[in-house]
Amino acid sequence: MTIFRSFLARCCVGFRSTVSGALAALILSATGAAALETFTLTLPDDSEDGLERKLRAASVVRQAQGDGSTDPQDLFAAALAEYRRLTEVLYANGYYSGVINVRIDGREAALIPATARLQAVRSIAISITPGRPFTFGRAEIRPLPQTATLPEGFRAGARAGAQTVLATSAAAQTAWRDAGHAKVRVSTQDLSANHATNRLDVTIGLNPGPVVRFGSLLPEGGTQVRPTRIHEIAGLPVGQEFSPAEVTKAANRLRRSGAFRSVALSEADTLGPDNTLDIAAALVDAPQRRFGAGVELSNQQGLQLSGFWLHRNLFGGAERFRIEGEISDITGSGNEIDYRLGTRLERPASFGPDTTAFLRFDLSSEQEPLYDLDAVELGLGASRILSDHLTGSVELAFSHARTTDAFGTRDFTLAQLPLSLDWDQRSSELNPTTGHLVKASFTPYLGLAGAESGGQFKLDSRLYRSLGNDRLVAAGRLQFGSVVGSSLAGTAPDFLFQSGGGGTVRGQPYQSLGVASGGSTSGGRSFLGLSGELRAKVSDSISLVGFADAGYIGAESLYDGSGNWHAGAGLGLRYDTSVGPIRLDVAAPISGDTGDGVQVYIGIGQAF
Repeated sequence: MTIFRSFLARCCVGFRSTVSGALAALILSATGAAALETFTLTLPDDSEDGLERKLRAASVVRQAQGDGSTDPQDLFAAALAEYRRLTEVLYANGYYSGVINVRIDGREAALIPATARLQAVRSIAISITPGRPFTFGRAEIRPLPQTATLPEGFRAGARAGAQTVLATSAAAQTAWRDAGHAKVRVSTQDLSANHATNRLDVTIGLNPGPVVRFGSLLPEGGTQVRPTRIHEIAGLPVGQEFSPAEVTKAANRLRRSGAFRSVALSEADTLGPDNTLDIAAALVDAPQRRFGAGVELSNQQGLQLSGFWLHRNLFGGAERFRIEGEISDITGSGNEIDYRLGTRLERPASFGPDTTAFLRFDLSSEQEPLYDLDAVELGLGASRILSDHLTGSVELAFSHARTTDAFGTRDFTLAQLPLSLDWDQRSSELNPTTGHLVKASFTPYLGLAGAESGGQFKLDSRLYRSLGNDRLVAAGRLQFGSVVGSSLAGTAPDFLFQSGGGGTVRGQPYQSLGVASGGSTSGGRSFLGLSGELRAKVSDSISLVGFADAGYIGAESLYDGSGNWHAGAGLGLRYDTSVGPIRLDVAAPISGDTGDGVQVYIGIGQAF
């Protein structure tokens, strides 16, 4: 912004000095560099409350002192920079007739020759006489679009802060840009300070320019993603009226594709034919291949190892191909090791710029406490970004599984249509302190062989609140599940619900709560889970956590209280790292008869 460029030249803040020019020309003659011994910043006793705090916070010398600067030339430079910095603070608060003195060892800094080689700086004293605050006399900016909303303080009689003027100019130009006038500019500006009346008159003229339409998107940077795919992913509405929001959306879509390490969209300096505006896309490719690994440990489920390999641009169109595997129950209480191997191919901008199509194939073998399962599954679907915080997906999947549970050994072949919605407004994915997350899914399924038809509904709702500051956070979680349409025996066991373990009730053995079925135990058709945590930071990287969990499993489709509850509670420790907090939870049962003894959980990220 250049609103105040000429005004600064006309309304300078001066200084007074009692040091003669001859003395000011002397080179200070102390021997050896030493730390600044004294720094003071003073204002008259009747100055406005809070003004000294703002000036002190902005002080360049104070920052240099805090950084431990000892070099005399660095302190000299900081003192010279102080005039401009403090003037900006005075202007921002409506003071245009202030007087600033910056004295180095008693000498006015501005009168010391710039070529002087100071040998030492012992003290720097700043004294400021802000004068009386100015108010707006005339406050005008024109023309304005009907949608413009200006800062309330830009009016006659209000405090004439420089930031108010700048904010008003920015708000007016933003309103014109939102109305399609991409090249709006300040055409005239008249700012006049009357020091006799302490009044600032402001008149700003705008030239909106023509209504602009989007021209071409011009990729730059030598990316390996095909230009046609870049256009499809960005979704810039070429030929339509210009909108800054559409430029932001295009940049976010390119970032979400995962193919680029950096994305920067910029508008052309000049308009093209018929008032079209080209947009340059400076793109830097992310490394095409990536791999990662994870580890989690509990004394009940044993050691779990996971890893993945990812290609970000498989066919040159930002396609993401991921292979991931997981091995669990290593050294755990189970008799056999569980495994899962999955592949997933994603293609962004398949049915519009906000829709990603995917194809997946999974193999798994699970030996769970209530059932054993060997399964193969194939799915084809799409996910869509519905808004900045809302995502939906739909999929057609086919699965075949051989299971052994309370009802014997059986084969299930299912056709499924999973539908899901995720509403995520958390402040952080791995360590949230405010916001909420709601995940809801409904999966109708058709029994092709060995299974009845029905549907499964799941809800996971999480809420985070900062109690005064981010050092104390309360977190709550509600989980709900229901199977409708199919009977307990006619439902594939991986569609039924169990409770216990790190994802439901800590302190109770993993998947230990189910439904009694003929002398054995199976999963239930209804589930309710409640969890609460209080997280308190004891240092910048360490937090203590107290938590309690409860879970319910019933044979009925909807909760009616005829099932069983169990609960657990404990204490946890978190150590913050760049990839999220390392989690250690120690919990014990407090109700229910599914097990006893202490359970230990170790992982990355909060429990929920």
